[in-house]
Amino acid sequence: MPGLLRGIARTAVIAGTATSVSNRVSRRQGQRWAANQPAPQQEQAPPPQPAQPSASSGGMDRIAALKQLGELRDQGVLTAEEFNAEKARILAS
Repeated sequence: MPGLLRGIARTAVIAGTATSVSNRVSRRQGQRWAANQPAPQQEQAPPPQPAQPSASSGGMDRIAALKQLGELRDQGVLTAEEFNAEKARILAS
């Protein structure tokens, strides 16, 4: 029994170490790739603004605008700061 537990513990340590090293290598490689590639979103024109909610059906238009805003964020078109600013503007109107 002690040999089995020692084997399980050794396997867990090795797996944890391998995962940690793999994550670190992936992170470092991603940083190198990001440093070598120009950021295309920063060079492009600002993303299109979501449709303005109309006064007639304000609740449904807000929901549609928020959904569209979420899709733009998920696609990487908007940064988190831009998303939060637009969301606040939509909710305030």
